[in-house]
Amino acid sequence: MTLDVAWALRWVRRSAEVVAEHRIELIELDRQIGDGDHGENLHRGYTAVVARLDALDAPPAQVGDVLKLVATTLMSTVGGAAGPLYGTAYLRAAKVTGLDELDAGAVVAMLEAGLEGIVARGKATTGEKTMVDAWSPAVAAAVAAADQGAEPGAVLDAAAQAASSGAEATIPLVATKGRASYLGERSAGHADPGATSTALLLHAAADAATGTGPA
Repeated sequence: MTLDVAWALRWVRRSAEVVAEHRIELIELDRQIGDGDHGENLHRGYTAVVARLDALDAPPAQVGDVLKLVATTLMSTVGGAAGPLYGTAYLRAAKVTGLDELDAGAVVAMLEAGLEGIVARGKATTGEKTMVDAWSPAVAAAVAAADQGAEPGAVLDAAAQAASSGAEATIPLVATKGRASYLGERSAGHADPGATSTALLLHAAADAATGTGPA
């Protein structure tokens, strides 16, 4: 499966689906250690993204055009920390994907740029119980897969699997960044909602690479 504009569009629509499917789960996770709005905010944001795609007169020309549309829409519609963080991730990713299609190296560059954007915006590092704890292993896994000659879709799948493991690994962590850090030791025992949604979105990208999800 070629990772072209059609793939990027499938990724966006699949992302909207998985966010809707897991909205309550994300709300509950955020209610445990945050303000409870992560699932609702993302659902509103991706609903707006799909509406903007549906309103386009012509499909975007390059992968980066799709990611830029996602970025600007999330930044303008998603409240809390998620809008700026995800928006910056997509915007940075858009800057390195001004391409008709992505090879394995371009997938790695896209993911690396997304992580760099989140780190720059959130000033977080691994071990602080944030979405970085899912993004960082995802990038490492993507690099390893690409170095081993994996196809672009397999690189995305490796990233998604690592993100899921990273999200699960946030459960015992004590948050030292963001709203959850106010809880101190009480933040342990719950998965970070941003890390969880990161894994969901990267799985949506991998699903789109296999043709799974809406056209």
